Amino acid sequence: MFSLLIPLPTTQHHQSTKLEEVVMILTNAQIVLADEIIKGTLVIKDGVIEKIDHGNVSLANAIDCQNGYITAGMIELHTDNMEKHFTPRPGVTWPAIQAFKVHDAQMVSAGITSVFDAISVGDVVEGSERLNNLSRMVDALNDSRDRGLTRADHYLHLRCEVSHKDTLNNFHSLLEQTSVQLVSIMDHSPGQRQFAKIDKYREYYQGKYKLSHDEMEAFITRQTDASALYSAPFREAISNTCHKLNIPLASHDDATLAHVEESHDFSMVIAEFPTTAEAAIAAHSKGMSVLMGAPNVVRGGSHSGNIAAHELAAAGVLDILSSDYYPASLLEAAFKIAQLESNDYDIPKAMALVSLNPAKAVGLNDRGEIAVGKKADLIWSTLEEDHVHIEQVWKNGQRAF
Repeated sequence: MFSLLIPLPTTQHHQSTKLEEVVMILTNAQIVLADEIIKGTLVIKDGVIEKIDHGNVSLANAIDCQNGYITAGMIELHTDNMEKHFTPRPGVTWPAIQAFKVHDAQMVSAGITSVFDAISVGDVVEGSERLNNLSRMVDALNDSRDRGLTRADHYLHLRCEVSHKDTLNNFHSLLEQTSVQLVSIMDHSPGQRQFAKIDKYREYYQGKYKLSHDEMEAFITRQTDASALYSAPFREAISNTCHKLNIPLASHDDATLAHVEESHDFSMVIAEFPTTAEAAIAAHSKGMSVLMGAPNVVRGGSHSGNIAAHELAAAGVLDILSSDYYPASLLEAAFKIAQLESNDYDIPKAMALVSLNPAKAVGLNDRGEIAVGKKADLIWSTLEEDHVHIEQVWKNGQRAF
């Protein structure tokens, strides 16, 4: 099991009361534990869960949760949500701390209390905004965290596009500047992995970059050549460095048994967004945690034409959900999985997809479930007719939303 490299602050700037002075009682709640739901009461003290009781209390200072669900704060392992706030429109650069704080607030309002901010250290195009913002995003994350400006706990996830010529240098440069808690290995080259269907590759990138037919064909050739030149050596070099530094590794878009074997050989512990049932089943059987996108669940399928997350749930090989590009999808997707009749995911098992399972995958052993001694990172939500409504969110027993 991996352990993270840096401690996070135990108090936050927006909190006016020290954790050790806080006692909070939540009652009249459906408390979602690791393997069951109980109707009862939670007692939180010093920022951790002190007691779990069946039955309700009528104390004046208790918060009546009105029979709503109390679930563990969610843990997001792969979100690129931060990037859009640094460049909200083409050519518009937003002040870094403000951009990060808006991202942080958006995550907490979605019930996400621990965030692995995924930033790309390489791209499929030169001079892209995500590369220009790389240092700004890392600095803003560290500065906000050090100054106690964050509502959620934030960690750094480096998404390494191994087909890009600058990725290895960027990777090593960042390791010298900051602490990294998760690394994923990506190769968004045409004709493989996420874009095994070349027509989907054309549709996505031609639409994104407004390329003509000839420009698109040149783009495909350039990306194919770059992958052949850089991907294999960069994959090996980055993986070896992560092993030495005890940084957990994730594969990305595995599509075939050969991809899974390669990922397993590099001791990757998470299989992000496998594109086929074959790859997902193989990864799961090898002990890798299979991570799929929550938007895939909410939308009913993959926007790239790949395997649907609900199909992997039906096969019993879905382990983790990620909000990816849409934070509000995460809690919604967990409840949708629990409501499907095609699988055996009840609410506790479905909520583990967004809390306990991701915590275990990256060694965050102090959170991810409602249990005595765990962090009081909590969500109070209710099921409306067509969606989940978040009433309140707590971080370390303190109101964060």
